[in-house]
Amino acid sequence: MNYYDFQVVFQEVPGEISLCFSICGCPLKCDGCHSPYLWKEFNGDTLTNERFLELLQQYENLATCVLFMGGEWHEEQLVNMLKLARQKCYKTCLYTGQDQVSKTILDELNWVKIGKWDPNLGGLNSEKTNQKFIEIKSNTIKNNLFIKN
Repeated sequence: MNYYDFQVVFQEVPGEISLCFSICGCPLKCDGCHSPYLWKEFNGDTLTNERFLELLQQYENLATCVLFMGGEWHEEQLVNMLKLARQKCYKTCLYTGQDQVSKTILDELNWVKIGKWDPNLGGLNSEKTNQKFIEIKSNTIKNNLFIKN
């Protein structure tokens, strides 16, 4: 599983400082995608367990969540990374353009963002979006956290 970049982000998971990994090989190829370079599976670098754990250690006591932008198409590797993050006391989130995710992946998540990007409907900060930000434990949609009043 390759990742194109790694960033520390503040808005994607409300209330959390997240270590964000953009995973390569996205099969969806959504119209208007802001990251078409993620369509190519072998872009970026291999996300090894060693590199992943190194980053988790580096940001220990600073970040609270690990966020994967995609990667569900590498289910076994993604689940392994999510388990490693949880063992290190990080919360976990997945952003996917799919409308559903396997139970195996969901079992390792605190949150999931589902739904294909539609430029006519907007993202999570749009009241008409088709996307859903779901808290797994309560199975509730938390899009309201992204809407500015």
